[in-house]
Amino acid sequence: MHRLAPGPDEAAGVGTGPDDRAGRVGRSEGAAPGQQEAGQGGGGGEESGDGEEADAPQGRPEPGIELEVRPAGKRIEALSLLSGGEKALTAIAFLFSLLLTKPSPFYLLDEVEAALDDANIERFLDLLRAYQDRAQFIVVTHQRRTMEIADVLYGVTMAGDGESRVLSRRVPADGPRAVSA
Repeated sequence: MHRLAPGPDEAAGVGTGPDDRAGRVGRSEGAAPGQQEAGQGGGGGEESGDGEEADAPQGRPEPGIELEVRPAGKRIEALSLLSGGEKALTAIAFLFSLLLTKPSPFYLLDEVEAALDDANIERFLDLLRAYQDRAQFIVVTHQRRTMEIADVLYGVTMAGDGESRVLSRRVPADGPRAVSA
């Protein structure tokens, strides 16, 4: 199960209500940037005596999202306890959930399937095939099976003289053909 925890703004109730207006984040309406509402503890962005920004207060949560992942049959307390393949599957699942909720015209995936075993690589490839009509996937990979489902392959090779060359090959619709070296 994948669940997103609210970010710091949502936890504070900012940006979640129907009456929410721009300019209400961390200051009262009409207040100059850097001025805070009465009763708010020292916010981030304050300057220390030497002109540098002071660290954020201890009570403030760090920005970002938090994922809660529960692989079948396991009890995991933190993402750091997942294996490399489980972390990769979590990232892939999160990416495709974003694709379904807020699609982008293209996605750049850099060796996301490197830590996956054969069965999970096949699942990843099934996802790419299923969603290739909704978005363009630019995949950096060394996996032969991932390259086999591509429409176009790009690569860099170095000849005997030490000069790099960029190669591109359009893959026929009926699949790749064996190329002799």
